[in-house]
Amino acid sequence: MKKLAILSAAVIVALSAPSAWAKVTEAEAAKLGTELTPLGGVKAGNADGSIPAWDGGITTAPAGYKKGMHHPDPFAGDKIEFTITNANKDKYKAHLTDGQIKLFELYPETYKMNVYQTRRTASVPQFVYDATKANATRAELVSQGNGVKGASIGVPFPIPENGLEVIWNHVLRFRGVDVKTSRSQAAPTAGGSYTLVETTEEIRFQYSRPEMTLDKLAASNTLFYFKQVVTQPARLAGTALLVKETMDQEALPRQAWTYNTGQRRVRKAPNVAFDTPGSVSDGLRTTDDFDMFNGSPVRYNWELMGKKEVYIPYNDYKLHSDQLKYDQIIHPGHINPEFVRWEKHRVWVVKAQLKEGMRHIYKTRTFYIDEDSWQVSLADMYDNRDELYRVAVAHAINYYEVPTHWSTLEVFHDLQSRRYIAMGLDNEGRMYDFDAKLSEANFTPAALRRAGIR
Repeated sequence: MKKLAILSAAVIVALSAPSAWAKVTEAEAAKLGTELTPLGGVKAGNADGSIPAWDGGITTAPAGYKKGMHHPDPFAGDKIEFTITNANKDKYKAHLTDGQIKLFELYPETYKMNVYQTRRTASVPQFVYDATKANATRAELVSQGNGVKGASIGVPFPIPENGLEVIWNHVLRFRGVDVKTSRSQAAPTAGGSYTLVETTEEIRFQYSRPEMTLDKLAASNTLFYFKQVVTQPARLAGTALLVKETMDQEALPRQAWTYNTGQRRVRKAPNVAFDTPGSVSDGLRTTDDFDMFNGSPVRYNWELMGKKEVYIPYNDYKLHSDQLKYDQIIHPGHINPEFVRWEKHRVWVVKAQLKEGMRHIYKTRTFYIDEDSWQVSLADMYDNRDELYRVAVAHAINYYEVPTHWSTLEVFHDLQSRRYIAMGLDNEGRMYDFDAKLSEANFTPAALRRAGIR
């Protein structure tokens, strides 16, 4: 029988997994939509009422919203319930991660967390819920956890047994079907100065398409296509990246190509994976940090530690607002905490330990994954000396026109250099287009070259 650990805030209990590759029974799958949410979270609230019951999440957009707008805050009237600072952090330590505590210590005068009422707003379309229930009894890890079969469209393992299943739920969570974005990123110096890097991105989620079948996925072995083109600054404009992500990474690893404006050539890029420095990241994140974690999990042993109640960024509509300028957000050391909304949520805790003989700049990684959406909300990364190295934070909202719960900004703190990179800034740009019509022809090396030419 599968185990679902609901733990006190102060305790994490390891889950045993004697049947690590077993499927969920029909009786267990029947809990989805009843005692569990359709994606596998616990429907009920917590013991003291600080986490409410899930009631379906956001299902309609606020009055006055039209597609193409930045998303008005449905909870603009909510007040700060309390603020955590370096001075009082011990009072709230049971609900904080090691990375959060370290940020308080590094920036004792400026870093704080404004905590609001918890609102469980995560939701996805009904066809994703239906697919998740179907996946529950048939999805399997393959290739020693380096791939998934028997799943399409929805979350593959809504009642997870082990850490690999949880991380695949994050990788395969629903984020729309065809998406176009215009986003920016900033990597400020310790003093706060920065050069904005602007990109356009296109993503075609093969796995999530409503018409997708198990046979089609097996034949294509494709999870998604991703294309990114740098548009600013001028010295980087035209630099481009193309990725074809696979479902079974053992059968066929990720395929990637880059376009270099100086050489005017498209080149195969097999090193766009694992701990290769992320594209135009100033060395402040790895390739597999993108989206908080992506790509093959093969270099780590993944341990499911259980569940914990943690303060995570949620409903960060204020941070997402087009009323803000980037200079208001980007501050020395960390983003402006006045615009960040923290809420207490239950998260799955997964520890990734580097396998013997494998190489990565992160020896250990601890991920905190929102139970309602499978979005990695926080991640603590440790170096080969077992010292806390980087702290990653995903600021998420419900894009209610889809709907989907996804980050609006990801921030990677490098504790050694006391710098950070903020990815996904869109306050001064165009909003995501979830109605884009993208074909596979948009994601070929020839298309990459055309996109990269200035």
